[in-house]
Amino acid sequence: MEPVQSEMSIIPNGKGHDVEDNAVSMKTLPEDADHPSRLEGAEQNLVESQEFLSTMDNKNPVGFTDFEGKTSFGMSVFNLGNAIMGSGILGLAYAMANTGIILFLFLLTVVAGLSSYSIHLLLKSSGIVGIRAYEQLGYRAFGVPGKMAAGIAITLQNIGAMSSYLYIVKYEFPLVIQAFLGVNTSSSDWYLNGNYLVVIVSVCIILPLAFMKQLGYLGYTSGFSLSCMVFFLIAVIYKKFHVPCPFQDFSFNATMGLNASLATHPSQDADNSDCAPKMFTMNSQTAYTIPILAFAFVCHPEVLPIYTELRNPTKRRMQHVANISIAVMYTMYFLAALFGYLTFYGKVEAELLHTYSRIDPYDTLILCVRLAVLTAVTLTVPIVLFPVRRALQQMLFPNKTFNWVRHVIIAMFLITLINLLVIFAPNILGIFGIIGATSAPCLIFIFPAVFYIRIVPKEEEPMSSTPKILAACFACLGFLFMIMSLSFIFIDWMSGGKSSNGH
Repeated sequence: MEPVQSEMSIIPNGKGHDVEDNAVSMKTLPEDADHPSRLEGAEQNLVESQEFLSTMDNKNPVGFTDFEGKTSFGMSVFNLGNAIMGSGILGLAYAMANTGIILFLFLLTVVAGLSSYSIHLLLKSSGIVGIRAYEQLGYRAFGVPGKMAAGIAITLQNIGAMSSYLYIVKYEFPLVIQAFLGVNTSSSDWYLNGNYLVVIVSVCIILPLAFMKQLGYLGYTSGFSLSCMVFFLIAVIYKKFHVPCPFQDFSFNATMGLNASLATHPSQDADNSDCAPKMFTMNSQTAYTIPILAFAFVCHPEVLPIYTELRNPTKRRMQHVANISIAVMYTMYFLAALFGYLTFYGKVEAELLHTYSRIDPYDTLILCVRLAVLTAVTLTVPIVLFPVRRALQQMLFPNKTFNWVRHVIIAMFLITLINLLVIFAPNILGIFGIIGATSAPCLIFIFPAVFYIRIVPKEEEPMSSTPKILAACFACLGFLFMIMSLSFIFIDWMSGGKSSNGH
């Protein structure tokens, strides 16, 4: 019988072992020849996984993700880094103000390490069974319920993330245009209507990028998106040395616009303590920092698709991609939080750019930064859309080969749905707060751990082994994060407040 072409070797118990140093290996054990029915059963169990393995020749049918990975290491780093980077960076200075520099750095380091460990679990599970799709790992671990749970979690989490990005476009883009044109706030021109702007951005920028067949093609836009966030970081560092402490508020005349001739005035109760950084602090907002930081590193639905498209893919090579991406985002997160906090100290707001607007809403540099942030979140939407489309295809069309019509229709459906949510559901972020508090811990902590425990053979790692004990603890940590996040949201709802722990 012709050997199975994959990144694994079939063995009698139906399991496979990853080949670390070769992208593709072709092995079958001699004893399988004596038991053809056993091999056929193993092949049937691997029907869905075959869609995700690279094809090195034209013998196998081409599936919707079945192709030889051609994305370079650098482009893969850009794509994963762009998937990690989210609007949450705007709230990290506020998080530091409520934890202190030392505690914030400790928590950020812990969360970054946990995120890297979580990706290690995904890649290890993927290598064992030769599968490179999150929902297919769920299928191998728990059958159809596992596949559906992973697919639904990916869909809800990423739709929530894309909606939050487009909410930024809806509310920030009109302000940027208004400031650049000097238009009155009461103007009813269509180009100052956030709903129109969201549709225009979606149709002209997001949708064409979402039609791309492979994630690797988005490496260039991901690099540009990350460049925009680097510009944001540079501006934050620059402003630290040009904003006096305590900062001075501009007066804003609602009928005449910004009156630059009005005298600025420092806070009357300001003293030297307002401009002294705190190394360690605890208050009622400190507990929110943990889920905010945890969700700031959500990229796990994109890890396996990027792994699939990586040139010369091995677990070690993909782990290097993940580690570099996390390290770069870790550095950017810390610097943005540090210099934002050292600019405003205890007066920093939950959204950093809003604090700069209190000094001068028409500051040219800050307006450019706002535009850069808008560009970054807009270019992130297609990256986040890819795993949702893959999850929907795996749940609805598991055995179908790639089809351009279906590929385009799903993208158009998702973009249309998200636009409708952003335009007609002004309070939908509260609902997605609940979804994010449940799906994000599942995708980051719980699913990678339980999939690893179920997929790795007991003969290789018994339940009493250190790796599986650590994985079990990791899953428990995920449940703890979920309980904490839901508790914070419910407390906010009961108190009438608003918290943001989005990605």
